[in-house]
Amino acid sequence: MRAFLLGGVLTKVDEHWDKTLPNLMAEAGLKSLEAAGLSTVDAVYTANVYGEVLQEQANLASILAEELGLKGVMASRVEAGGVSGLSAIQSAVASVNAGLAKAALVVGAEKLSDVTTEEMTSLATMEERVEYVGMLGVSQLAEAALLYKEYMKRHMVKQEDVAYFTVLSHEHASTAAHAQYPFKVSLESVLKSPYVAEPLHRLETTAPADGAAALIVASEELARRLDAPKCLLTGLGFANDLITPFDREDPLEMRSITYAGLRALEMAGRKRTDVDFAEIHDTYSIMAPLTLEALGLAERGTACILARKGYFSLSGELPVNTFGGLKGRGNPVGASSIYAVVESMLQLTKNAGKNQVDGAEVGLVQSMAGLGAFAGVAVLEAVR
Repeated sequence: MRAFLLGGVLTKVDEHWDKTLPNLMAEAGLKSLEAAGLSTVDAVYTANVYGEVLQEQANLASILAEELGLKGVMASRVEAGGVSGLSAIQSAVASVNAGLAKAALVVGAEKLSDVTTEEMTSLATMEERVEYVGMLGVSQLAEAALLYKEYMKRHMVKQEDVAYFTVLSHEHASTAAHAQYPFKVSLESVLKSPYVAEPLHRLETTAPADGAAALIVASEELARRLDAPKCLLTGLGFANDLITPFDREDPLEMRSITYAGLRALEMAGRKRTDVDFAEIHDTYSIMAPLTLEALGLAERGTACILARKGYFSLSGELPVNTFGGLKGRGNPVGASSIYAVVESMLQLTKNAGKNQVDGAEVGLVQSMAGLGAFAGVAVLEAVR
């Protein structure tokens, strides 16, 4: 599989009180078309999770097409929790590879500033069986805290080792113009922030955010004719697991992430050691080591120690979340993995500015719904 990606656009993750959800989508979509040098596409795919609940709006892809003045195109919304963005990209790639479209626009968008933090905590349970967790008052924060405790106990690591991933995310976000929190934080500040579910601190979690990101998936014939910076999508993998982590044989074993990663790398014809940087789904600090270990990018129980040694910093051996990830850049859920893919495009086209990873040729993007209920992984490569 080979698909060309171009026209990558990122809007600043923020609280956009002056814009509606369709406004955010249209802004990103229009800029993507302009960046790619296109006036039209054959298909439009949108990734969004909460629009029907928060904005009482469905049929978002058709609305986006109308906002952009596109007529006679295929338009579809994709929802798969935190994996919505990668799932929408998969749909676009399938259309292009099947010859149904020469170019497809993918836009991910979310407007979460319309809710309180407490309401967002409740909404997060929608990615799991509501009758198992939501109706019983069990938040995803509480589940993450239990994973946190078990990880520290099993691997004999300290809380400051896990919490350090927050420090690393903010360090990378501090030079990212589109980040929600473009500033550094100290480890002391993280550990002094209030608990949301002990041992998980507030600064180890993401916050509600508005944002939209977009890109174009194009056939090789069309992409080669366009002057816009471009990269290749060479691998995609998806896998599910039991919805609730504590129903699994080992709650710390994120098998969906492992299988999705293996499938994506196999499709791309790559090994883990070929990966130059990774953009991962770190909704909570504990998910960073669990994800890196599930992907085989760190041995079990070692990710935190590697992080403290600088292994995952921008100048390290394997830079991770090069623009701050979900914690620093922000987590507009339906759009988050599209943000990660566009950030990878910036790395591979040498347009990442102060966040540029030297010698970036192969990147890996991972996204997740719930706490490992469903996972997606993409492998992207520079055009040679």
